Formats: sequence, structure tokens, C-alpha cells
Amino acid sequence: MTHLPVIVGYGGISPAGRSSFAHAYRRLIFDALNATKKQATLASLGQLMQVAVDAPGAEEQILAGTLIRQLDPALLDPMAVPSNHAMQALGSAQVPTVFEVTTRHLPKAIPPQWQLEPLVNGNTRVTINGSQGLLVPSHRELKVHTAGQLPAGFEPGTLYNSRNHPRGLQMTVFGASDALGSLGIDWQLVCGAVSPDQISVYAGSGMGQLDAQGSGGMLSARFNGKRVSSKQCPLGFAEMPADFINAYLLGSLGTTGTSMGACASFLYNLRQAIGDIQSGKSRVAIVGGSEAPILPDIIEGYSAMGALATAQGLRDLDGGKLDYRRACRPFGENCGFTLSESAQFIVLFDDALACELGAQIHGAATDVFVNADGFKKSISAPGVGNYLTMARALASGRSLLGQKALRERSFVQAHGTSTPQNRVTESAVLSSIAGEFGIEHWPVVAVKNFLGHSVGTAGADQLMATLGVWQEGILPGITNIDEPAADVQTRHLTISAEHKDVGADGTDLAIINAKGFGGNNASAVVVSPTVVEQMLRNKHGAAAWKNYQQKREQTLENANRYDQAMVSGTQSPVYLFDNNVMDGDALRFQNNQVFVPGFNRPVDLPVSSPYVKWLDNID
Repeated sequence: MTHLPVIVGYGGISPAGRSSFAHAYRRLIFDALNATKKQATLASLGQLMQVAVDAPGAEEQILAGTLIRQLDPALLDPMAVPSNHAMQALGSAQVPTVFEVTTRHLPKAIPPQWQLEPLVNGNTRVTINGSQGLLVPSHRELKVHTAGQLPAGFEPGTLYNSRNHPRGLQMTVFGASDALGSLGIDWQLVCGAVSPDQISVYAGSGMGQLDAQGSGGMLSARFNGKRVSSKQCPLGFAEMPADFINAYLLGSLGTTGTSMGACASFLYNLRQAIGDIQSGKSRVAIVGGSEAPILPDIIEGYSAMGALATAQGLRDLDGGKLDYRRACRPFGENCGFTLSESAQFIVLFDDALACELGAQIHGAATDVFVNADGFKKSISAPGVGNYLTMARALASGRSLLGQKALRERSFVQAHGTSTPQNRVTESAVLSSIAGEFGIEHWPVVAVKNFLGHSVGTAGADQLMATLGVWQEGILPGITNIDEPAADVQTRHLTISAEHKDVGADGTDLAIINAKGFGGNNASAVVVSPTVVEQMLRNKHGAAAWKNYQQKREQTLENANRYDQAMVSGTQSPVYLFDNNVMDGDALRFQNNQVFVPGFNRPVDLPVSSPYVKWLDNID
């Protein structure tokens, strides 16, 4: 029997705030909220940003310090990025270059054209009878002045003993802790219900940890006259978010890793988790990603490709004006995408475990389809793979819910990067596939409009917004555009600049689309909590469903208690360093089973192979 992967918890941190309980989602649709929900959204953000919500001007400060905005000098000053300027000192035998330096600061390998004269004060006079290349500390201005940054004033590393962790891993600890807190079920209770090898963790970063505490610092240290630390290399690995979750949050012994697919990486990992749960290999899966790419070298790398919205490009679009808020304009007149940082995580249970433990039901992820582009002119050029992933996803959704639901009760979370090429190619894909499946007015949502592009975590941002739609009933508009650009294909699509109230039960199906550099295409099928509840009632029966509902009451109470503690600032992230560390002596082997402390159920060792029948004379 195939098991259904049910979304029972979610959380994270993005430019819109904390993801759990739809707090971040409500920031996207803030103008469409009633007064009570606006105040709750401000309270959640105010706690993160250390802003008193009842202070004069607090609302304006909070709203201005979230979503896409001008780069914050506290994170990165685009007008004065530190750099080294290369130059030549033109000395000669007749007019040498002479300077003094502290002797201990001399290079170990003395250049051959240098003459050294020790001085009595512990210094050395250096005479250079020729030219000498120099790197002089300087600064430069970036062409890009905007990004999707975490809420102003929020520093995840201050919330736990971060030990010089890269920013992406700090965000991982906060985001994964938020997802676990939203679960409303104690993690030890989960461990008691499954075997140690029935928990999967798939999480990573599309680019790895590239700041000074990770790979970026390792690669640049010697060039900048510094030492490489023992932490920079290991903490820079792209799968390190999964490693941190296993080692410092869960103590998990199950399947782990990350799948890399550029901007489609989250959906690649979701595909792994869905397969594990559907097959029964895992009963629990944590899926997510953390990306912190707002670094000058990364910005310049994408800018050199012509991929980012530059300050001058935005001025050219708007007649000389520079509106940082409108930097990202999916399917509108645009000039490039906007980088963003984000860490997002979901918790999946199989349907039987969700019912057994009384878990919340936020939806279900039923399929992810992945296709490459085939032969390409350039590695970044689009191809036909996305037509295949979208067609397969819509066919899957139709087979589950029927043609009417697909036509009238579905929407698409577009990749929507805001590049001129994406607006043409993705709109062509969506328009063509919608027409093939008989959809006349398919609502298109593109949340990069608010958040920017978080690279490998982008698909998770789209999923979080989808869960928010099913809680609040509002499809976010692409508010940074007045209308679609002239070269955007709109047939069979509804691309709106306005939020649309469809009701919490107004949609049953969402298709999440992701397109990555190199031809990495992925499209996911996600169904609403209303549909999932109907499926589980039918599968497990009325008595089991009634029992589930009774258990869920305590789960909801626990989850709400966590949310209140987060808003009040009394809840810290989970970080269990050097906690219950085991060695081999802690395990107990018995009758083809391995018993692990902390788990009620053992790991079953394989006792037969499906291939054994191919061999002869096996005892």
C-alpha cells in the first residue's frame, strides 16, 4: 500500500519573517489582512526585529525592514565593499622603493629583488630596486543595491551558542527549530513511534556556505593575509544543513543528505522524501534548505552574467527613479532577479503516523517530477525540460482530483525570477501546458515579487506561501507590476497585480514550479489540507478518524503554546551540542535487530535479498 506524505509541521525564516503559523505569509498579503491579523503579524516581526510594536512609528519601521529592500549596511554596504586594489610600485636601482616593516611581519619567502636591513627597534628596512606588485586595501561600489534580506535587526546567531557558524547554518538552526516547534508533538514521542532508520533528513544549500566562516573564508584567507581555520572547510559543505539537523537538533540516525539542482534543489530533496515515505522506507522526513548568498562576490558573480537587477537597470525601467521595493517584477517589465536569503523546513509523516500521533494536517506532497533540458546552447539557457515536468505534474494532479478540480480549483506557484528571459520562457510553458489540460484562467502566483530569489531554497519559499493560501484563503498578487510585459504569454493564465480572496477552501491543488541553472527543472504536486483530511477519513475509517481528532486537540494546544512563546521572546532554538553522544557500546544486537537508546523500536537488519534467487548453492 502506498503511504501519503502528509505535511504536519513547517517553519523557517525569510525576508518576510518567521514562517510557522503563516506569520511570514501574512507579511506578503499584509494590505489584505484585517486589523487583528495585521497586529499579530507586526507582533511576530517586532519580536524578531527587537522593535516594540506599541512604539511610535513601529509599524512603518517593521514594514520597511522586511521583504526586498535596499541592502542594509549592517549586512553589506553596496557603496563601500572592501576590496584589494592591484597596483605596481615602479622602483629602480636609481630610485628604489624604501619602507620599514615590523620584522615579524616579513613574508617567509623574501622576493629576490628585496634587500633587508635589520633595525635596532625590531623593524626591518626594505629596499626594492625594481617594480613591485602591491595589493592596497580599498573599497568599491556594487552595481546591485537591493536584496531580499532577513528582517532588519534579526541575527539568528545570537539566539544560541553559534560558535562562529556560517550564517546559513545559523539560519538552519532557527528554521528547523521553528518547524519542530510548529509540530506540537514532542520529538521523543515521535522517536518512540518509529525505528531509528525510519527518519529521513534531506536538506542543503544550492551554493554551500560561502561567507567568511565557511568556504568563502577558506578560499580567500591566504590571499588576504589570514589563516585558514579548522572549521571553514567542513562547515562549507552544501549538505551541512542536514548534518546540523541530525547532530544538534534531532539526534537522528536515519537516512540523510541533499540533492543538488541549483534553484530547484528544495524540490529535488522533497522528491527524495516523498519516495521514502511512499515506499515505507521512512515514516518521518525533514525536508528543507538554507541559503545565505548576500555576499559581494556572489552578487558580482550573478551580476557578471547579466542576471541581477542593477541600480542602473531599474533606473532605466522607471525613467531615472530608483524604487528598491520594486526591484523584482516577475512577468512584468523587468531587468533581472534579486538575490535573497532564506531557510525553510517542513516535517512530513506518513498518513498512518499522522493519525496515530494526532498531528496537524497542513497539506500533502504527492509527487515531484524532474527533467533535464537536453542539448543546450549555453548552460544557463532554458530548454524543454520544464514542459515535461509541468505536464507530468498536471497529469498527476488530474489523476488524483479530476479534471474539474484541475480546471477550477488549482493554481501555480511560478518560479517567476524577474529576468526578461524567464518571463518569456516560463509564461510560454505555463500557457501552453494550461491549454493542453483545458485550463482557461489559471491563477499564477510569483512570491519572488516580495522575497527575491533564495537560490536552492526558492521552491521552499513557494511551498510556504502555498500553505499560507490554504490557511488565509488569499492568492498573493504580483504587486510590483502594473500588467504583464508585452512579450509574456497570458493565454489560459491569470497574472494579477492584486491579491485575490478565494477562501481557505477555495483551492484544492497547487503546482510548484522550479527552474535551475544547467537544466534542472522540477514541478511538485501539493494538495490542500481539506483534501487530505477527506483522503485520511476514507482510508482509515470513522473510528480511527474520531480518535485522531481527539489527539489533535492536544497537538494544537502545544503548537499554539510554542507560537505564543516565540512571539513573547521566551522560546530559544533547539541546539543540543554534545548531547547524549553514543558510541558502538550503546547499541545492542539481538536476533537480526539493532536496539538504539532513545528509540522504542529496533532497526531490522536485512535477512533476505531480492537477488539471492539469481545465485546457486547459497546456504
